[in-house]
Amino acid sequence: MIRVIIFDFDGVIAESNNVKTEAFVKLFADYPEEVRGAVKRFHLENGGMSRFEKFRYIYANFLKEALSEKKFNELCIGFNRLVLDGVVNSPMADGVEEFLLRNRDKYDMYIVSGTPQDEIKTIVERRMLDKYFSGVYGSPETKKRLIQLILRENNYNPEEAVYLGDSINDYEGAEAAGVEFVAKIPDGLDFDPFPNVKLKTRIRKIEEFEEFLDEKNKK
Repeated sequence: MIRVIIFDFDGVIAESNNVKTEAFVKLFADYPEEVRGAVKRFHLENGGMSRFEKFRYIYANFLKEALSEKKFNELCIGFNRLVLDGVVNSPMADGVEEFLLRNRDKYDMYIVSGTPQDEIKTIVERRMLDKYFSGVYGSPETKKRLIQLILRENNYNPEEAVYLGDSINDYEGAEAAGVEFVAKIPDGLDFDPFPNVKLKTRIRKIEEFEEFLDEKNKK
């Protein structure tokens, strides 16, 4: 029986993925178009990865430059300034707030995001969504470890939890932590966000996720 729902945030709770995509493009606007395109695609294909990991990967693999601590901090501060208000003001994913309201007393609900811990907490509070969640967690800790932390600290069995995410990084974190994964498939992508993965459950709308939960809890 499912008792615990763990959500990614961007693209699952809020339609905010485009805000972060635009921020990555702006941060690397001074580089050639080929580099900007590679950065954008890498970001899109790794939506659940923290910006910290992305910056290090981009410098090592696309720019072929050393990333100093000073520059790393500048990138982090710049990214935060570009995205915070945009994510706070982005629209909710269709039907999600109604789902949260209907199910707040039925399930224990958490957020595990690749966004930095303080930032994701601020976003959730400013959007007045914190009343729905038993905990809100972010990077730099990995999703695997954050999911394991939620299970351990609250005495949940992995079989009682499900993670709803929209990226390969979400899938890998849930799999590594031993919880069932449900894939939210974004609209309008020109690539498969789950390459070479045999997904058990895919949804496009939150209503399909609710149907999945109802079926699981009938067993």
